[in-house]
Amino acid sequence: MKIETKINILFAIVFTIGIIVSGIVSSKLLQENAQQQVTAKAQILIQVMNSVRNYTNKRINPLLESRLQIEPAFIAETVPAFSAIQVFEDLRNNPTYKDFFYKEATLNPTNLRDKADSFEAELVNKFRKNKNTKEISGYRQFPEGENFFIAYPLAVTQQSCLQCHSTPEAAPKSQIASYGSFNGFSWKLNEIIAAQVIYIPASQILSSAQRSAYVLIGALIIIFAIILFLINLLLRRTIIQRIKKMAKVAEKVSTGEINSDFEKQSNDEIGALAAAFNRMKKSLEIALKILEQQTY
Repeated sequence: MKIETKINILFAIVFTIGIIVSGIVSSKLLQENAQQQVTAKAQILIQVMNSVRNYTNKRINPLLESRLQIEPAFIAETVPAFSAIQVFEDLRNNPTYKDFFYKEATLNPTNLRDKADSFEAELVNKFRKNKNTKEISGYRQFPEGENFFIAYPLAVTQQSCLQCHSTPEAAPKSQIASYGSFNGFSWKLNEIIAAQVIYIPASQILSSAQRSAYVLIGALIIIFAIILFLINLLLRRTIIQRIKKMAKVAEKVSTGEINSDFEKQSNDEIGALAAAFNRMKKSLEIALKILEQQTY
């Protein structure tokens, strides 16, 4: 096997191992980066939802509070959770957020639409057990596929919230008429009653990471091809071709063409080898002349 072939095989093995390792590492890092970007979006959305909740609680609720006792049906617009959910649903019309899903998963909600399932109830309990936990994120499997989620605790922070959620007797009549007197009561001030959860399909994160990984691996392949071409070019011009010339000269000398010289093109290792061959050739010439003189 030729030296050039051996070197190319060695580079191919090193490159293959490098591509596999870099592919695994880059895929992991790019996935984490994509997850961080999605998390950053979710954090901003949570802040926006909390702003909507605060606006509803401070500005909308006082305007409509007096009507809750006389209206036949409960005015849902007075509820911060309702406003936040409606705003988020409107936001989902934007293609950037169409796959995002927002839920205020509550252990004991007035509207059963907001009822926490077993997974979400566990999140709420984790927030309750450790009050220092401000965020929980991870992956959750749904029948339609895996989702990435990020959750934040939601507590009763204002006394006005207890007007509708302390006891059925204190609740507005329209609330009892619309939702009954069994759900959404016995809340306490500063108690964590729900988890704000945003779900994002994991495929969105994985596809983004995979696209970036493919681009990175493609760039590595192109760079390797260029490096391999340059190394082969350098190898041929500085080593292979010069060794071939020396081999031809050596073959001529071995057949008696003493006048052939080993060409010294540079002062590198091959140049030093050529100089050594030339000295050896001169020594051989001297030895042959001495032998001829002794013969005659």
